[in-house]
Amino acid sequence: MTKRVFSGFQPTGHLTIGNLLGAIRPAVQLQDEADCVYAVVDLHALTVRHDPERLRARTREAATLLLACGLDRSLVYIQSQVPAHTELSYLLESTAYFGEMRRMIQFKEKSAGQEEVRLSLLTYPALMAADILLHRTDLVPVGEDQRQHVELTRDLALRFNRLYGETFTVPEAVHPRVAARVMDLTTPTSKMGKSNGSTAGTVYMLDPPADVRRKVMRAVTDSGTEVRYDPQDKPGVSNLLAVLAACSGRPVESLAHETYGALKRDTAEAVVETLRPIQERYLELSADPAELSRLLAAGAARAAERGAGLLAAAREAIGLP
Repeated sequence: MTKRVFSGFQPTGHLTIGNLLGAIRPAVQLQDEADCVYAVVDLHALTVRHDPERLRARTREAATLLLACGLDRSLVYIQSQVPAHTELSYLLESTAYFGEMRRMIQFKEKSAGQEEVRLSLLTYPALMAADILLHRTDLVPVGEDQRQHVELTRDLALRFNRLYGETFTVPEAVHPRVAARVMDLTTPTSKMGKSNGSTAGTVYMLDPPADVRRKVMRAVTDSGTEVRYDPQDKPGVSNLLAVLAACSGRPVESLAHETYGALKRDTAEAVVETLRPIQERYLELSADPAELSRLLAAGAARAAERGAGLLAAAREAIGLP
């Protein structure tokens, strides 16, 4: 039986090559063997202070990039356009405990030292669980930083099933087979992030080629001159080698360079060429806003149709008319 996969992309910043190589490209490859669902989870961006117009723009940008990357054989949609997400989220909030929400690592980190903390920051893991469970998801590709959320999703699904009857598919967290962990180019010991990374050390998917080349050529390397893959002792060089390997499709061990400069030049060109077809397709999609809106609306309609049966079953199980 074909497994169903779900992933969500938060529009909290512009998507980066880290998102591309670590999550989106493996997702494109997964389409050949699984039933894939990908949502731009814009409701999650409301957990912290935000600019409404910027959120709308970045949500549409992220959805367009997912399509431009080749996820057009998957179900792609914008989360907030499917009301079932929020309704199911409340049913799961009514199954969750305050203590387990308070213990979530991201809540602890983002609320630490803050005088004003939005309630949604505490409860949004229930919404994340709803995102997953709404589609009767089997597998959730995640990094280590999101594994706790999938474990909570499993706990809520099992608890709901035990209290109210078998309703939810209990998902499993999996690591993508082909993925690259891309680090910040200026701080190679920190993961490249779309919202919390340094601008100089982050290559965005829509960066012009000149910007890509400049950022890569200015990447921090390491002491010494030997080019070798050694994340512990040579994190800067190892990061460039990992990016080059992921972009070129060649194993790290086969990438021989005599100097840091040569490695940077080859990496810069590999990134530029990887991004070129994506950026071209992005411009094509963006050139026809009406057609793009139609595609995203069609995705939302399919998602709503798929989730209707599950939501109805959850409502009945918990005792709603």
